[in-house]
Amino acid sequence: MSTTSATTSPSTSSTLTITPPAARALPSTGFVFWSLLKADLTTQWRNRRASIMVVLLPVVIVMSWKALIVRTGGAFVLSNAVTLGLNAIGLMGYTNSIARDREKEIFQRLRVAPAANWTIMGSRLTVQLIMIILMTAIVMIVGYRYDHIVLSATGYIAGILTAIAGGAVYLALGQAIVGRIKNPETVNATSRLIYIAFIMVGMFGELRMLGDIIDNAVKYTPYGTVKSIVSGAMTPSTWNSDTTLALAITLGYTAIFAYLGIKWFKWSSRS
Repeated sequence: MSTTSATTSPSTSSTLTITPPAARALPSTGFVFWSLLKADLTTQWRNRRASIMVVLLPVVIVMSWKALIVRTGGAFVLSNAVTLGLNAIGLMGYTNSIARDREKEIFQRLRVAPAANWTIMGSRLTVQLIMIILMTAIVMIVGYRYDHIVLSATGYIAGILTAIAGGAVYLALGQAIVGRIKNPETVNATSRLIYIAFIMVGMFGELRMLGDIIDNAVKYTPYGTVKSIVSGAMTPSTWNSDTTLALAITLGYTAIFAYLGIKWFKWSSRS
């Protein structure tokens, strides 16, 4: 039995070069934000019944307060309706959605992905911004078609801009609530309680039905200041120093609530 061995001369050997695969580039921040925004918009559309309820209450206020227009003016009715809608978006819609996603550990899974923290929250805030603009526009359209409330072009644009500024107060307050409270059921109960309190005290205070002391105090609450700037923006000729003060207080509320919301917020309900 013979054994045959084969040897390869160094002069005839070939060099095998292995090229490693190219590293995959991480998606850009803009692409990540746009992907998150599309996903959040899809979720908002699937929960459109809740969105309809957010818009329904302000529309009902505009239609049911038609008799007050002669006495108080169209801007008064529209601004109260918009303020109620902003309450619902910030305290009911945004707060509960954040609490629900945190309970399901959605935020924790997103943080593992190549997404900056600001894109995760920014996409959700952008959806709420779209809801604020949509709700304000619908209230204005209903006011024009049903109550025959006509504003100037400047009034419509300024009204939407101040609605965004006012909505920031309630979004920041909602962020503070969901940051301080981890349990989603407790978040839901707390946000509902504050929402009802703002509606009852705010509306009755604006209608001068709670006594002079409380009626005057309502002007400096988040409801009162937001209502003042929205009303003043819808009729720019009525904007005065009190409205400017209300705007400053509104921005102050937003800064305080946002600071507390960011400080207290936890990405997981178990942390």
